[in-house]
Amino acid sequence: MKKILMKHPLLRTLFELRGNPRACVYTEPMWGLSINLCLPYATVYMLTFGMGDVQVGIVTSIYMFSQMIFAFLSGAIIDKMGRRRSTAIFDFLAWSVPCLIWAFSQGFWFFVVAALFNGMMKITTVSWDCLLVEDAPKDKITHIYSWVIIAGNMSALFAPISSVLVAKLTMAPAIRILYINAFIVMTAKILILNRFSTETAVGKIRREETRSKSWSEMLSGYKSALYKIRGSQGTIFAIIISILVEIVAMLGMTFWQIIASRRIGVPDTLLPIFPMVRSVLAIVLFFTVISRIRQAKLKWPLYGGFVSLIISGLLLISITNTDVWGYVVLSVSLIFDALGGAVLGTLRESLVAIHVDPVERSGIMAILQTTVMMVSVPFGYIGGLLSDISRVLPFVLTIVLLMLGILATTVFYRKAAY
Repeated sequence: MKKILMKHPLLRTLFELRGNPRACVYTEPMWGLSINLCLPYATVYMLTFGMGDVQVGIVTSIYMFSQMIFAFLSGAIIDKMGRRRSTAIFDFLAWSVPCLIWAFSQGFWFFVVAALFNGMMKITTVSWDCLLVEDAPKDKITHIYSWVIIAGNMSALFAPISSVLVAKLTMAPAIRILYINAFIVMTAKILILNRFSTETAVGKIRREETRSKSWSEMLSGYKSALYKIRGSQGTIFAIIISILVEIVAMLGMTFWQIIASRRIGVPDTLLPIFPMVRSVLAIVLFFTVISRIRQAKLKWPLYGGFVSLIISGLLLISITNTDVWGYVVLSVSLIFDALGGAVLGTLRESLVAIHVDPVERSGIMAILQTTVMMVSVPFGYIGGLLSDISRVLPFVLTIVLLMLGILATTVFYRKAAY
């Protein structure tokens, strides 16, 4: 049986993982028992405190602003502290602490404070990414990121827990319990990852090199990373794609629940079912479609990802009620959303890992994440304003951004052909 399973490239990669990549990938499913149980209700939970669409958008923009600040600091912090230690400390501050704030929230300002803490996750976005790939086989990068996203989608298996709790206890009490659970499980995940990981080879070198440097010297060291970025069309392209995918994902995560609940009329108890179906579809697509993507040929998969999300958005904004046809169209929209999201999520990370200079990885990643957040910050507020006018407008905006992604892909690969 094992021989049969080992013939599949994704499964073979999973079995062959060792060291830090193994520790990172194997602990990722714990998201499904923690934060991901809360996400289907996160925005609607805010509305139960009397917040409007604009306030939800403001919280999202504050979250993005916080991410921008910590993304800028991340390279210096990670080189100074090391990949492993940074991941443990800032995962706790970025996830465990906000979970407690969300659990005992009383309104707008609680969500603002939680958003400021949650923005520290940009430090662990860089440190965890370095921990994952710096000692990993370079020819397995795409498959490794596929497993990371698959692990995140495994939360689908536990989504009915949220639905049952909301049905039994109503929205606010149920989500409070889920956030307390998220605090416990996320803290356990942090401890387990820290126990079974080690500092990377590059991390040890960078920590020694920066031991006697001041923070101002560390931040000024970003100049060399900037030169590397300016000299690499591949890195610039990876940054553009990351920006577009980040904004589209943020708008979708923030406003999908609102359009589904308040415009289409999906009952609150059913809200987790649709992300569950999306996640199951994404997992199936990873094993049937995405595993066949060749790391050396990413042009057409990028086109496919953008087009799939455009179709998903067009279908979603066409739905006006929850009759049988409405649910059919919503289901088809989720199929295209699962395909597009899975493809672009994987390729976004793969493009960065492939094109970023390994010696300057932490600095380049810090600049990349800062740039992504700087551009993304206004879009939470813009999305809130648009949603306040019409619940379909945030998704019209995502369609425009996805078209820009197609244009950027065309330009990059046309230049690369010469």
